[in-house]
Amino acid sequence: MPRNTAASKPGEKKARARNARPKIERAALKLFVHEGVDAATTREIAEKAGVSEGALYRHYKGKDQLALSLFMETHNRLGQMMHEALSGSGTLEEKIQAAVRAYCELADEDFLLFSFHLVSLNRYLPYDKRRDDDPVSITERIIDSLMQEGALPKGDPALKAAMALGVVMQAGQNKIYNRLPGPLTQHAPALARAVVAVLKSD
Repeated sequence: MPRNTAASKPGEKKARARNARPKIERAALKLFVHEGVDAATTREIAEKAGVSEGALYRHYKGKDQLALSLFMETHNRLGQMMHEALSGSGTLEEKIQAAVRAYCELADEDFLLFSFHLVSLNRYLPYDKRRDDDPVSITERIIDSLMQEGALPKGDPALKAAMALGVVMQAGQNKIYNRLPGPLTQHAPALARAVVAVLKSD
């Protein structure tokens, strides 16, 4: 005869505790994207994740550390991907295509996490302290190098980087608000051509 549920409760509790962190992170992302970091509470996050509030505090000091950790996860990956794509071999067009494709693939891989990063840039970029390996600094540095080599018209690398990044970032924003259909990778070729046009403009 099967044992009653009372005997299985200890094991169930361990399973929930063991899987708490990813549940907490997914629940937090949903609340942060749809309600905002300031509006969300640790209690709401824990309830949505199906864990105790204490379980959240075992993994994070609080809501702010959780939000920053989720933001930096995507931010650091973007920096690495931009560096690999833009520092690789090939023509300017091929490098831009690789960088834009990497950006779009990251978005499609986990659009909820990507959305949180995109809508939180103004909030969390001050924590980045303009490191040499952040996505914007990498882009600025490589654009400056291309200008020095004569591959791009002379100009302000910071302005060109902002204009080029704006092409893909605005597309990402539009997808968040359901104004752009399909996966972002579907639009990567057109976005790459637009970025090249921006970079080559006087």
